Amino acid sequence: MFQIPPAQTPTAPPLPAAPALLLRALFKRGAQAGDAPQVPATVFDAPALDAAALGRYNALLGFAPGSLPVSAHYLLAQRAHLATMLSPRFPFRLLGMVHVENSIAEHAAAVPGRLLRLATTLRVEPPTRSGARFCVLETMAWDGATSVFGCTSKYLALAGRKDGARSAPQAMPALPAYGGWQVGHGEGRAYARVSGDWNPIHLARPAARLFGLRAPIIHGMHSVARALALLESGGERVRSVEVRFRSTVPLGAAVQLLHAPGAGRFVLVSAGRVAVEGNVAFASA
Repeated sequence: MFQIPPAQTPTAPPLPAAPALLLRALFKRGAQAGDAPQVPATVFDAPALDAAALGRYNALLGFAPGSLPVSAHYLLAQRAHLATMLSPRFPFRLLGMVHVENSIAEHAAAVPGRLLRLATTLRVEPPTRSGARFCVLETMAWDGATSVFGCTSKYLALAGRKDGARSAPQAMPALPAYGGWQVGHGEGRAYARVSGDWNPIHLARPAARLFGLRAPIIHGMHSVARALALLESGGERVRSVEVRFRSTVPLGAAVQLLHAPGAGRFVLVSAGRVAVEGNVAFASA
């Protein structure tokens, strides 16, 4: 991870737009993978979300008008992550990778539209005992010498062997119900329009079935953002969040937020399964 801000001169290349990145991802082939292949770090310049983009994001996900949710930083970080994984030395195909963990921490207030420098490192972890492969991407965003936010995502890049054993039923957490929402059947497209994430598994049944899903699923970070918006309705702003994605949420499903006021832990449940486990820190903490 970059501990100090990358040099501000000369300027870094602009961060590619989301549609261009997705098009390249569709055709990305994996390189030869060693035990721990090294993928070069990347540095890009990109403007922070402007007021209009933030307005659309907040309106869709339930945040207060004029706010800058910590989850909105993921929109830039995700593009930086994707641009880094498009390196010829990245050993896996991008289609079919599964987002399993995410953390975002805000360090300073971002100025809407201000040019940020995004520095990203990528680590491919050695194979697990089952042969599964994970990769971890860490992005730091800088406004000059000021660290604005950090975002880390972990992906399952290659599934391991199954041993045939059935997993134990999930125990529901002992947390009170705090709220919930119904995911609309058009919510995948609505979130894609504000996030730029047009992964087809979130949009259409045929594409979802190609990847072993019965139905299209909502973006994991859509679920996280909806949860943060509900948590912030109590009057406190979330400044950092860490989540683990446990199961998918189909379009059209109901989601329940479990959370004890005053605590940091929250859980999202859908169709009797834990979909997301997370922790937040509030600005007042």
